[in-house]
Amino acid sequence: MSKILIIEDDENIIHLEKDYLEAGGFEVDFAVDGETGLGMALKKNNSLVLLDIMLPRLDGFEVCKRIRQVRDIPILLVSAKKEDLDKINGLGFGADDYIAKPFGMVEFVSRVRAVLRRYEKTKNKNSIFEIGKLYVDFEKHIIKVSGEAIELSYKEYKLLSVLLEADGKVVTRDELLQKVWGEFYEESRTLDVHIRKLRVKLKVAGNYIKTVKNIGYQFMGDTNE
Repeated sequence: MSKILIIEDDENIIHLEKDYLEAGGFEVDFAVDGETGLGMALKKNNSLVLLDIMLPRLDGFEVCKRIRQVRDIPILLVSAKKEDLDKINGLGFGADDYIAKPFGMVEFVSRVRAVLRRYEKTKNKNSIFEIGKLYVDFEKHIIKVSGEAIELSYKEYKLLSVLLEADGKVVTRDELLQKVWGEFYEESRTLDVHIRKLRVKLKVAGNYIKTVKNIGYQFMGDTNE
């Protein structure tokens, strides 16, 4: 049974979400501040974190960032503030999806299920790729180019994952934005910036990412090798 961790400071909302999630077959734990919630999220006994942005002691953005430094776990951000949505669109905090208050409880439980399904689908795919000078073990979070370890941001990591799993097929811009940024993306130039950074970090293997004009990108090994 999947366990959901709710990090939310409004206890009325906590109990409402908890009731609906438990009725949907989930186990539920909760914390009422960011610092406590972060500690619980890092214990690895939960399947998804439902994270409010406006929290005492440590805000949701910081909690999300710190979870991402340690764990690959689905994170669903929650907020009623348009400014928060703008921040998510512009910067990308590593969340898997976003839901805006107020929301219906049926929609809420459906979104939780959808995020978990996407995560499990990705997790169950082949975790090791060796293409040219690039070696990737997604399960162990190891990326090497010509034997040298490479560090990527969460969004860069997700982009590389989607491109590799396409197995040489072209991935459209809309598909990349949807799979990496979720349902809250707005500007496609964000994608170009992250692709450029990913190419630089991958060094010679960055040349394996091919641009398909006006359509998207594809990942192909170096045909000269």
